[in-house]
Amino acid sequence: KDYVPRAKNDESVVCQYPMTTLEELGLLKMDFLGLRNLTVLEDAARLVRQKLPGFRVEDIPEDDPTVFEMLSAGQTEGVFQMESAGMTGVCVQLRPKSIEDITALVALYRPGPMDSIPRFIECSQHPEHVTYKHPLLRPILEVTYGCIVYQEQVIEIFRQLAGFSLGQADMIRRAMSKKKHAVIDAERVAFVHGDPKRGIAGAVSNGVPDEVANSIYDEILDFASYAFNKSHAAAYSVVAMQTGWLKRYYPVQFMAAMLNSVYGNAGKIAGYIQYCRGRGISVLPPDINRSGWKFTVRTDAAGKGSILFGLGAVKAVGENAVRAIVREREHEPYRDLFDFCRRIDTNECNKRVVESLIRAGAFDGMGANRPQMLQVYEGALEANQQDRKKNVAGQMSLFDMAGADEILRENGNTFPMVDDCPMKVKLQMEKEATGVYMSGHPLDEWRDALQHTSFQTSELAEIEDAPDHGMSQDGRQVEIGGILTAIKGKATKKGDYMAFVTIEDMTGQMECLVFPRVFERYQALLQEDAVVVMEGRLSVREEEAPKLLAERITAIAEWARKKENGTRETATAPARAEMPPGKTDAETAAGAKKKLFLRMNRTEMTRACALLGLYPGDVPVYLHFPEEKTTLLAPRASWCDAGEACLKRLRDEMGPENVVLKGG
Repeated sequence: KDYVPRAKNDESVVCQYPMTTLEELGLLKMDFLGLRNLTVLEDAARLVRQKLPGFRVEDIPEDDPTVFEMLSAGQTEGVFQMESAGMTGVCVQLRPKSIEDITALVALYRPGPMDSIPRFIECSQHPEHVTYKHPLLRPILEVTYGCIVYQEQVIEIFRQLAGFSLGQADMIRRAMSKKKHAVIDAERVAFVHGDPKRGIAGAVSNGVPDEVANSIYDEILDFASYAFNKSHAAAYSVVAMQTGWLKRYYPVQFMAAMLNSVYGNAGKIAGYIQYCRGRGISVLPPDINRSGWKFTVRTDAAGKGSILFGLGAVKAVGENAVRAIVREREHEPYRDLFDFCRRIDTNECNKRVVESLIRAGAFDGMGANRPQMLQVYEGALEANQQDRKKNVAGQMSLFDMAGADEILRENGNTFPMVDDCPMKVKLQMEKEATGVYMSGHPLDEWRDALQHTSFQTSELAEIEDAPDHGMSQDGRQVEIGGILTAIKGKATKKGDYMAFVTIEDMTGQMECLVFPRVFERYQALLQEDAVVVMEGRLSVREEEAPKLLAERITAIAEWARKKENGTRETATAPARAEMPPGKTDAETAAGAKKKLFLRMNRTEMTRACALLGLYPGDVPVYLHFPEEKTTLLAPRASWCDAGEACLKRLRDEMGPENVVLKGG
């Protein structure tokens, strides 16, 4: 029987009534959330089973201390719900010790509840600081260190303090979440003084003073608009622990699954590959005799695993082509490109597919270089097609019976004498064919220098995924180094010229806007393939990818030289945190008077920035590295308020001798 009118939305059948009307009609609305992370888990488990038969995701423990140590150290990349910069900082500060802590973080890291994070962390590490407005709140809030974190806690407060039934408490929770002010104001009286008609006793009758009851109601009201239910947060935390465990114990399999989860997204694939290489995980180029449709794991004789690039991630190579390649090689591995072209079904694997595979390096190591193979593959495929046509038409003669193999052999079946292409050309081939560089990177010679820029494109995803959609990053002063891959000039209404520039670093790319004044000054540097460092401000807008508004452009060699000279200039200065460098433009813009100096080594920088992120403000922060004899101004996003709570936390964590406030 039909209760409501239906319609088609693409291929889905949907109801034409809104949610509230469906509820009034007695129908049940259920939300089913699709997560690619669940696919990652199952894919990773499948790869683990190649090494450990019988392994199941369900067997992963939820209390492994080494996983909590990993998260506490800020190693959250790829861990569900944990990998944004903000959440990483909170993990470093909280140092979670149980899945209960992870569940609370998932619920708290949202607009509204985020304000409770500093208090939550403080009380988790110093239980003596936990306070309750009334003893009746202790059994309800003890698990979250005195903070209201979950919707279930709101319901329990209404029940235990004021005598609401479960249904009544849930109705007021829903009214609060939907900001129904008339209901909210009316229920305050019932919460504090009771409502005999509905059997509600009221908090006062349970020994809660009138003033305290109103204060508790106000706190609930502030929180309820953004509250998260614990059942949802707990389910998320289980997935977080499972992904974290796999990353900790089976990193190769886990990263292969992560790569498979972003199939078709060249930018994310490039980012994950760079992450793998930075962690010592080898990512091998595609191999015509070993690669499958997706990324797979290969283990060498010594037992070390590596990730093999999937043929399906090569542009123009479809699933049917990969099936044909795999099906044919099951009989015998391909000996070389000629053997491949002789045996492959050209209806499934055409010239465009073969060319793309050659450019991607799938035939490397078979006795010929890429320029040689690019000169012969078309003729080899055509010979194959001619042979197949004759077979179909039944036109085989005694001479023809030799087939395509003899035709190729009579025509030489050899590669022309052509020199291999330069590495730069080879890398460009790989980038065009796969979206990533496989044999190296054009920026390899500048890798060390570029590590000292304040921004990498890998941060773009974190900015867009932030709870405020990255709006807090708007205007942040950054510098990014990379190679210019596209430059498009445009005349303004006034007749001046500006440019839209794409800069690519080791992990991805971003668009930069160069306005007329800056364009005129740095035009000579705006050339494709130029390696530069661009400084400017981030522009973050809803529904748009973040962009850089360029203010200064420097050739990488000059930038690196200045950086090196700057290091030498500070070499004779005392290795103390209070050493103040000259005032910067960023400071002047912020109108800063105070300066905070932190002394540390590079391994402590992640934790320090995470701590600073809990106390955002306009006080510039300088990071002094005594071993390197250099001092750097921290990115604008890491500046803090330098208040008492902030300074106390930093001194407790880093030691009072390493934290100095000047001008305060």
